[in-house]
Amino acid sequence: MYDSGKIIPGLLIFVLFVTIPIWYNRGTAQAVPEIVLPKDVESCVLPLAAIRSDHMKLLMTWRDDVLRDGDRSTFEIEGKQYQKSLTLTCLQCHANKEQFCDPCHTYVAVRQPNCWDCHFAPVE
Repeated sequence: MYDSGKIIPGLLIFVLFVTIPIWYNRGTAQAVPEIVLPKDVESCVLPLAAIRSDHMKLLMTWRDDVLRDGDRSTFEIEGKQYQKSLTLTCLQCHANKEQFCDPCHTYVAVRQPNCWDCHFAPVE
């Protein structure tokens, strides 16, 4: 290694530069927000873990089905009928946007979800 005098300091600077976010944010992570779920509802359209990770994919699929394909059919989960609708399905149980939507979206830095570009935000 003829250039070890340049390679080793270069690698150290690279590693330091790449790990700056880890060192800068060390110990400042916020706790995952506690969400108050509706008391009168036993289940959602998907299991809780799936809703937390994939609810936007589900809403986009519903949007494409309803608006682009004209498919306004209902679907059944555990004997209960649901419509493909944010307003008529999701917001029936989760009507408080500030209490239910905003804490998680703020936690994951999704400040303005595009749901409210077309839908009216629930009135508190």
